Amino acid sequence: MTAAEAARADRDTRNASLTLALTLPGDVVLYLILPLHAAVFGVSLPEAGILLAANRLVRIAGYGWVARFYAERGPRAACMLAAAASVVATTGYALLSGLWALLVARLVWGLAFAAMNIAVQALPTAIQEGAARRSGWSRSIVAAGPMLGLAGGALLAEWAGPRVVFLLLGAVSVPAILFAARLPAVPEGQAKGGPRFSLPRAFDLWAFTFGLTMDGLFIIGLSVLAAATLPEGATLAAGAALALRYAAEILLSPAGGWLAGRLGARRALVGLSLATACGLLLLGVGGVLLWAGALGTVLLRAIIQPLPGPVVAAENPGAGRVPALARQATWRDIGAGAGPLLAGFLLPVAPALMIYGGAAAMLAVASLAIRRPHRGAG
Repeated sequence: MTAAEAARADRDTRNASLTLALTLPGDVVLYLILPLHAAVFGVSLPEAGILLAANRLVRIAGYGWVARFYAERGPRAACMLAAAASVVATTGYALLSGLWALLVARLVWGLAFAAMNIAVQALPTAIQEGAARRSGWSRSIVAAGPMLGLAGGALLAEWAGPRVVFLLLGAVSVPAILFAARLPAVPEGQAKGGPRFSLPRAFDLWAFTFGLTMDGLFIIGLSVLAAATLPEGATLAAGAALALRYAAEILLSPAGGWLAGRLGARRALVGLSLATACGLLLLGVGGVLLWAGALGTVLLRAIIQPLPGPVVAAENPGAGRVPALARQATWRDIGAGAGPLLAGFLLPVAPALMIYGGAAAMLAVASLAIRRPHRGAG
């Protein structure tokens, strides 16, 4: 790898990360505001759960098409289109009401995120040397947008109402189109098909389980827990809890990249995933341990964030890299899409130890199953 190649990989990674950082706040803030202000948007709480899951569920069907479009047209075309679509979707949250109208906006965002998410995993891993380091600081840049959006969005929602928040975030996302325009125009190269649905491999099951437990049950539960602790300032409490997640990613995702460079991405991923399972178990125990588990899980999740991409890319070099990254993201979205729905049903009726103890066991088993690379990789 030459110095020019390294500099180009860093620059492309930075521009892809800024594109996603500017567009992601609209989605993240919706997770905060919609459950607390569902009536303002003309939906019931169960319908809010459907809307929050819809963007992930559409990617389950759409990731294959998006991955092929990305590979054939290149990062620039895919991400410029995605950034423009995200502006439309976020502004739609401010202007639309009712399940069906908002559902269209959520589906548009879901496919837009798919393209940008592929870019922030594919571009850092385009060159294997330094891939973990780039993935680490890329996650840090991406997390800055949601953290600032949550902090400002929670305050603005209390002062001016939830609709105004999304008008502002729609305007903030417009510059993402300019950063997307700086991405490489050269296509990645067409692979043999996209990430088609098939029997899951061990890493697919890990991605599904991590999405279900950490992107679904834990994140939704963290918001509910914070709101229950401070019921008079529910929006601010839930916003602070979610902002802590992204603040941790800003500070600790580079540490995940560094750790992967020292231990290897796979070994670091397995060890940190097992530690995260222990944190989930503490959430179910309750009492003082609940808060220790919540804090520990937030921090460990942040360190893990940059690790799956380098592991998948190392197993699938060449033209198979983009479809493999999309396949991993598809399975994570299957889990994450089911997570809010499952949380909505379980949190009001099931004991915390059963919910989080079961989640911890699932994550531990899935983590141990990825200790060795897939035999057919590469």
